[in-house]
Amino acid sequence: MSLSRRRAFLSLSTAAAASMAGARSAFAAGQVLTQGERDRAMSHMHGTSKLFLDSVAGLSAAQWNFKAGPDRWSIAECAEHIAASETFIFGVIQQMVKSPNAASAEDLAKTKGKDEVVIKGVPDRTQKFQAPEPIKPKKMASDPLDYVAKFKTARFANIAYVEKTQDPLREKVGPHPALGPLDAYQWMLLLSAHTERHTLQILEVKQAAGYPAA
Repeated sequence: MSLSRRRAFLSLSTAAAASMAGARSAFAAGQVLTQGERDRAMSHMHGTSKLFLDSVAGLSAAQWNFKAGPDRWSIAECAEHIAASETFIFGVIQQMVKSPNAASAEDLAKTKGKDEVVIKGVPDRTQKFQAPEPIKPKKMASDPLDYVAKFKTARFANIAYVEKTQDPLREKVGPHPALGPLDAYQWMLLLSAHTERHTLQILEVKQAAGYPAA
């Protein structure tokens, strides 16, 4: 092979290798969240965070602890549950991400179209569920503002995670007791929608007969 042909061959081989590397890189990039997915989740998380924080701003001790009935949660208990759930649900997501096994095609197919199901369905309080034992209110703090501070720290970190993560959230699937298989991104949406659900519960407490005016 002549020197000129050798150079041409090497040039073509290099170009082909670069093209294949680019294809592999594009494929890998397709496994992480798109910017649109990140923006949607972060916007939702910012929105539900504000909703919750506004709902508990400036409450008196009487308002924090008022119960509409013996089997109803107070606003303080709702806040404790919201704060505990923020770290608990994120822990579930991290367990999914750390699993060495990718979801099967069958499980992935079952998650299709569930982003909206999560965002719209989880806040629907016509459907009642029992909280898992680890995140039931246990009156862990004497000052409910401790729950608020815990929530703010965790939510800030979770939003930062969504913004920067390279984890393949769409490829990891875990079962939800009511919604069935959800991918890890949908679990992140659920984390945010869960905050909305129990903030609506806080607003229900405020509308209950006997709720203190101050």
